[in-house]
Amino acid sequence: VVPYFNRAEIDGGRAQVRVLFWVENAVELFFLQIQGSGRIELPDGSLVKVGYADQNGHPYISIGKKLIEMGELKAEQASMQGIKAWAEHNPEKLVALLEQNPSYVFFRELPEGLSAPLGALGVPLTDEYSIAIDPRTIPLGAPVFLSTTYPNQAAPLNRLMLAQDTGGAIRGAVRADFFWGFGDQAGAQAGRMKQRGQLWVLFPKGAEPALD
Repeated sequence: VVPYFNRAEIDGGRAQVRVLFWVENAVELFFLQIQGSGRIELPDGSLVKVGYADQNGHPYISIGKKLIEMGELKAEQASMQGIKAWAEHNPEKLVALLEQNPSYVFFRELPEGLSAPLGALGVPLTDEYSIAIDPRTIPLGAPVFLSTTYPNQAAPLNRLMLAQDTGGAIRGAVRADFFWGFGDQAGAQAGRMKQRGQLWVLFPKGAEPALD
């Protein structure tokens, strides 16, 4: 597989792609690509749902880690909210930072009737009960018991989840992304979610899991 143009090349106009929408905030677009789906508000106030269509084949590199390495943020500040605040105060450095991550996600417009974004299985995700996983270690569709805590607090978060999605930044056996849903509160939780936890994958007795 030969990777497609990287982020800098795509943003620079080298890729001949069909543009769905133009957005006014580069950081919001960046986090939309990390999350893989979302809603775009048009000038008339209407909302359009977009979902993951493809990825350019380049590895994902965390800009939060880059900001820590550069001495721009402390580790505890490198949340989505902290990165957005840094970008607001350092607009002249933003493009160079975003280009540190060569990965680029492309979107497609989703049907109006969908209650939630579609996961890798082609079915809508469920708020607070769907997780994205690495299918090389956890099979899609598997029930997974999660034991962790809520963001920035010690309150336990223990529940049965479903492995319904994947993501370019999700690599490894004990790594999952928790789907909080839509809205400001869900976005705030997602931006702070960087918890340690444990995962138990549940299989029927005697079954051999089929992994990618």
